[in-house]
Amino acid sequence: MSAAREIVAGLFISLDGVVEAPEKWHFPYLNPEMKAAVGQLHTEADTLVMGRVTYETFAAVWPHQNGELADQINGLRKLVVSTTLGDVGWQNSALIDGDVIDALTALKRQPGKCINLSGSIGLTRALLAAGLIDRLRLLMHPIVLGTGQRLFPEGGAVVPLKLTRSVAFTTGVMDLTYQPA
Repeated sequence: MSAAREIVAGLFISLDGVVEAPEKWHFPYLNPEMKAAVGQLHTEADTLVMGRVTYETFAAVWPHQNGELADQINGLRKLVVSTTLGDVGWQNSALIDGDVIDALTALKRQPGKCINLSGSIGLTRALLAAGLIDRLRLLMHPIVLGTGQRLFPEGGAVVPLKLTRSVAFTTGVMDLTYQPA
């Protein structure tokens, strides 16, 4: 365990930068390489942070799944960022009280493994802007969607990044890891 924890944002992304609703376009690219990459993210972590929409999507599926990945995700501590949820019933889940930036800054100072951030586009953008994301892991799918919410919207701030790792999957998906430059 390290005293300096990292926040690692993991997202499925299209060639044109769309990160919205991957459940509608991601599955044709799901293969053992993809499962191993997602599994590795969860193996390195002891905490999963999500916004409300991602939490509700995950909580509707993962508690009812079996297997190694389901066991990993279900077993992780889950912190949910929401101003509208009153309760989170999925095992090991809790709402983040107060200011999210302050809470995650404090969490990074505590001993432990990585803190994963899955999906949660608005939260990812806010943490990038606050300088809290240590690694951005993008699983770039070889598809152009044309519409949908993009990770980096037009007119946003400049975000300099440094590519630290890249792997091509047989499906054409690129597993790309970036760090702040």
